[in-house]
Amino acid sequence: MGVMEKMRNSTASILWILIFSFGILWVLADVDFFSGVTQGPTNLGEVNGEPITMEEYNNRVSFYTEQFSQQTNQPITPEMRSLYENQAWEDLVAARLIQQKMNDIGITVTDQELIDMVTGPNPDPFIRQQFADADGNIDRIALRAAIDAPENSQAWIMIEQQLRDNRRQQKMSNFISSGLKVSSLDIKNEFIRSNSFADIQYLRFPYSEITDDEISISDDELRTYHRDNSSQFQRSETYRFRYVSWDKTPTSQDTLRAVSDVEALREAFAMAENDSLFLLRNQSATQYRGGFFTADEIREDYLPVVDLEVGEVSEVVMINNDPHMFKKIEQRGDQFRFAVFSYNVVADPIATLDRLAERAEEFEFYASSEGFEREAERRDLEIMEATATKDNPFIPGLGQSPAVLNALGELRTNRISSPIELNDRFIVIQLLQRTPEGTRPLNEVRTQVENAVRNQKRRDIMYDKVRQLVADNGNLQTLAERSGKEIQVADGIRLGGNTIPGAGRELEVIGTIFGMESGELSGPVRGENAVFIIYAEDISLADPTAITSSQRSEIRNRLEQQKFFTFNEVFLDRLKEDARIRDNRSRLIR
Repeated sequence: MGVMEKMRNSTASILWILIFSFGILWVLADVDFFSGVTQGPTNLGEVNGEPITMEEYNNRVSFYTEQFSQQTNQPITPEMRSLYENQAWEDLVAARLIQQKMNDIGITVTDQELIDMVTGPNPDPFIRQQFADADGNIDRIALRAAIDAPENSQAWIMIEQQLRDNRRQQKMSNFISSGLKVSSLDIKNEFIRSNSFADIQYLRFPYSEITDDEISISDDELRTYHRDNSSQFQRSETYRFRYVSWDKTPTSQDTLRAVSDVEALREAFAMAENDSLFLLRNQSATQYRGGFFTADEIREDYLPVVDLEVGEVSEVVMINNDPHMFKKIEQRGDQFRFAVFSYNVVADPIATLDRLAERAEEFEFYASSEGFEREAERRDLEIMEATATKDNPFIPGLGQSPAVLNALGELRTNRISSPIELNDRFIVIQLLQRTPEGTRPLNEVRTQVENAVRNQKRRDIMYDKVRQLVADNGNLQTLAERSGKEIQVADGIRLGGNTIPGAGRELEVIGTIFGMESGELSGPVRGENAVFIIYAEDISLADPTAITSSQRSEIRNRLEQQKFFTFNEVFLDRLKEDARIRDNRSRLIR
């Protein structure tokens, strides 16, 4: 009764709340609010507010997939398509960023420039290629006729846009190159690095000679090293997940269908006059070779062709579980020319693959409500676990799989994915744990930290031993006798090099060598793998005044290319870091 009484007393307030609520709903309906909410994003993404449309994305993906099919004569695999989808997105983002950067710095192509590129004294290479006469000169009459022809108006619009874009990009490249000039000092230093040499004798004391018994490590030292060298123990975002799978191995029915398809072409194969064209048009998995061979020169699997008559086609033969037919085309003595027609047995896209996809979809539906483990047990599916790392498409147990990595990045913990088609299977995954990027805790990397601290102590102990040895003075021969080491010789060490014969990669040691005088004996020098004592027999530093003009030009071109490539490696990454990129692919593409 108390609850009912309170409701009766609150009737007036409730009515006013309802009236006010309905009023808001009517206003929102008038401004089409709900259609905007339910509709979601209309573009695939945005780069600094500039949209990337679904149409241009699909066009880019289609370009890549068609190119793949033309080059390989094979249907594209799901994983390869996923790779091309990611590449298409990255291409479109990069194009937007570069276009926006060109706008920011004011790189434009004027109408007059465009006119000069078409009709000027030095036309664009594309125009020159299309309208060159027999002598290589521009046929101005043909060019003018093509420009004035009404039926070419749409084509010229496309050509002009392409010419404008090409010139703009060239200006951008020139702009970048102008800021990467090589100075005279750069050329001088590079000449010295490339033409300075040293001959040395040395003693080498490897760090590995210090045994573990000579080293003790405390927990405080481990904690200090882990704290002071946290950059060595960073991790990207990682995902721990489990999955069930459905194998796409072709069934016996798929094999019978492939055999039947090959058999059905047997008569046409025998009648074909152009065997190369026949194999190409019928998409044979074995390409036409066309040469003459003896029986000893062909693989054992192809020997049935030896007993055929010219023009005869063999029965279907199974090789590596794929159906093959052979045709002897021509014979000259003991040599003959032949063709092989074959199909790869693959899972039928309807009878086999659609059935597996339906099973995966059913599993996802019931697992989302009944539980992943329970549904897997009910269907007698083995649950596998794996770990993946962001930006690393290789996943242990699954191989290269950008599609799985993309799905993991979008899932919330304990959520179940839609079916994912890989090259060899369908899988459904459940994200168990998402670990954010950051420094790995000491307990995760303790062994790694212990090894690093032990190696550092090894280096320090060996350095102290060599320092005590050198403190007693003496020449290199005396030091060799005291230490029981053999003197090693290395001639022709280059200042710009990175290795020492007999010692491996030792950049810091090479730097020390070229800071010495001829005839000088060094103290202990810390190297990458050992401590060194060095005797400089001869140090020959290049004279930069001896640079010839051709050497100067070659060095300048090489350094400019190195700077340009290095700049390009980081340029786009910097643009991405500063950009506002919105990616709606997970909401619009499934």
